[in-house]
Amino acid sequence: MDVIVLGAGIIGVTTAWYLRQNGHNVRVLERREQAGLETSFANAGQVSAHLADPWANPSTLSSVFTWLFRDDTPLVFRPKADIHQWSWLFKFLRECPASRYNRNLVHLANLGVYSRTSLQELRARTGIEYDGRQRGILLFFTEDDKLQGAAAAARRLAASGLRREVLSAEQCLEIEPSLQSIRSELKGGIYSRYDETGDAFKFTQRLAELARDAGVQFDYGCAIKRIDAAGNGIQAIEVQQADGRTERCTADQYVLCLGPASAPMARKIGVNLDIYPVKGYSVTLPVREGALAVGMGLTDAAQKMAFSRLGDRVRATAIAEIAGYERSIDQKRCLQIVANAQRLFPDALDVDQAQYWAGLRPMTPSNLPIIGRNDRYRNLLINAGHGTIGWTQSCGSARAISDIIEGRRPDCDYPFIGAIR
Repeated sequence: MDVIVLGAGIIGVTTAWYLRQNGHNVRVLERREQAGLETSFANAGQVSAHLADPWANPSTLSSVFTWLFRDDTPLVFRPKADIHQWSWLFKFLRECPASRYNRNLVHLANLGVYSRTSLQELRARTGIEYDGRQRGILLFFTEDDKLQGAAAAARRLAASGLRREVLSAEQCLEIEPSLQSIRSELKGGIYSRYDETGDAFKFTQRLAELARDAGVQFDYGCAIKRIDAAGNGIQAIEVQQADGRTERCTADQYVLCLGPASAPMARKIGVNLDIYPVKGYSVTLPVREGALAVGMGLTDAAQKMAFSRLGDRVRATAIAEIAGYERSIDQKRCLQIVANAQRLFPDALDVDQAQYWAGLRPMTPSNLPIIGRNDRYRNLLINAGHGTIGWTQSCGSARAISDIIEGRRPDCDYPFIGAIR
């Protein structure tokens, strides 16, 4: 079967890989000059199956109206004259009650574990390298009441198969000595020992190379001008190639993996996807030689900030701005991240060599990505809306899409659309 994949971020590249492994002829259309240059480029680097909580949760609901109109909070709302922004925000708030949060959390964990297992199998099969570490992820607390709440939640969630270990402060320091600087403040943590870290951009680039060697065609510098839809099917994708040529690209099946651009593109053919961009920031800092720096995945519960060790670098990520498709880098935001990294890991990081980045995360209100066959067009599949955990969910989402195209039900308890039940 001939399949066209739209987009070469981590979701598009993994989709192409799994489709090719199932014997399909795959062509990937990508606007940029390489794979992984947008959302996948400098994300948090955490493969977090058991600690990835939906942003829409009861605690967010209690704080959101304080956060939304301030500039120094984890979540910032910058109102636009955009009905899609306001509609998304309303639906996001509707997902915050405990009943919906608990349902969404279990679905995310199911997909996360399925995807992490798929990544491990892919790594064992190909030997792909991407500065990966399999040391787990630690969510640490400096407020005792927040720790106790998280510990109670971990005990409740154990019944649903979520493995979250409650650790004392001393146990946290034992597995992550770099937190010594906050020994007096540290109350404890929640540890997911089977989660991982790694450079999503390196993974995307190297998997794209492996996919190309396996026969996948990548068209870079290829701008999608129009999706030609008629009746109940997609007829072609009209593109402008890097050399200026226009082309009608045809296939039997089409998979939309355009990240934040998925919703605007889908609207042009009458398909509404509840996906809206949320801008996040990251700072990548070299580790000083011999320094005691982050050795695993860390998340600071108080500051809503994540850290990952990527080879001789540390990636720090934080902040969410609901501000439309604007991508500029706010230096003040990045300096806040650097200041917190210095506080936690004094003298370990070379802040003079810090690299700043901002990117758009394709978020759904529930945090559940949209994966499966569209019900309007028989040959259009969607793999989009992964938000902050596209790295975590990439292999599982792609594997599920390949199964759905093959007419199989994916081996994962998740609300896929258009899948055989």
